[in-house]
Amino acid sequence: MKTLAQHLVVEPKQRDLAWIKSALQTAISLEHATLPLYIAATYSLNVQNFTAYNLIRSIAMEEMVHMAAVSNILAAIGGAPQIKSLNPAYPSLGLPGGAEPDLFVCLAPLSKEQLKNFMRLEAPVSLLDPKYAEEGYESISNFYAAIRIAIVDNARLVRDAVKAGGKSNQVGDNIGFSTIVWSDKTDCMDSILAAIDSITAQGEGLVESVFHAGGESEAEESHYARFAQIRYEAKLTDGLRDTRPTRETIEDFFKGYKIPFPDVTNTLAVPADGYESILAQDPDRDAVARDLVGFDTGYSQMLAGLDASWNGDPAKWWPTLGGAVELMAKLRVLACFNVMKHEVPTDLVTNLAKIYRADDFAMMSTYTRLDKPVFYGPRFRNLNVTS
Repeated sequence: MKTLAQHLVVEPKQRDLAWIKSALQTAISLEHATLPLYIAATYSLNVQNFTAYNLIRSIAMEEMVHMAAVSNILAAIGGAPQIKSLNPAYPSLGLPGGAEPDLFVCLAPLSKEQLKNFMRLEAPVSLLDPKYAEEGYESISNFYAAIRIAIVDNARLVRDAVKAGGKSNQVGDNIGFSTIVWSDKTDCMDSILAAIDSITAQGEGLVESVFHAGGESEAEESHYARFAQIRYEAKLTDGLRDTRPTRETIEDFFKGYKIPFPDVTNTLAVPADGYESILAQDPDRDAVARDLVGFDTGYSQMLAGLDASWNGDPAKWWPTLGGAVELMAKLRVLACFNVMKHEVPTDLVTNLAKIYRADDFAMMSTYTRLDKPVFYGPRFRNLNVTS
């Protein structure tokens, strides 16, 4: 998979249909990479029902929709979405393909520090540090803008590709994404551009508004605004909704009805080795490893199911997708009631600085309360790749 930099360095006039297909696959990997981050935070909530849970879960669901929408665009123009092999690395600086290289990402419980990262990831252009808003910066916003321009510039080739049909399936649902097929009565370009605009309006790439996604998304709050409400522990301030915030004044816009910060399970931020060094010294290693692998297996099967929905038997894409969705629901059980019930022994927590190198320990001490009981968390290993 090519990086954002490799795509963006190509002169606009040379961004042809092959460039668009490659860029869309990178976009799929970016959308997917946000999911483990958000889902791990969601699983950490002790009450998975109230405001914070519903806000984060709704964002995670829309990231799934974004990935599906991009997959449909790629499939419509003759590409084959590669989902089974998606395998983002955590922790890391930036997302797959080098996107947002200033952003630290890790699998960790919900916290103010993690919400700061999430808000940076979903920040509208107007609230980015100017050095990260430059046109050539490898941001998700700039990347989608480049993809959109390339599609418009290659409109004839795009229409011809859709008309010719692709080898992958179109996967449709009623949760915010639609199929893209050739019709003599409608212009497929309208559907393609609407899908891209919906992605950027809801989250990464938001330009026109800071707090709302617009009429096409029923004027729902942007991902940035939803995360901000949890971080600042308050709803949007009614009297300031129509005023443009700045990086210095943003907190003033969240002083409405109070939202208590949720209670979380204090999971240990997942180190680069996926807990292997800790497990080697944990007396309960066999039971912990069994549950960690059980989650990883379900996660891997889900990715394989999604891949088969687009690339498998056209007559079976719907039940295949349904099976993948069932696995998504099962992951919550495998995480919350299996993996996260295992406490990391206190003596191992005390010795984390000796067990792990300095950067891993710094991450764990930043995103986990090491002065309180600590539990294992899901590590989202894709066994389709690593096994």
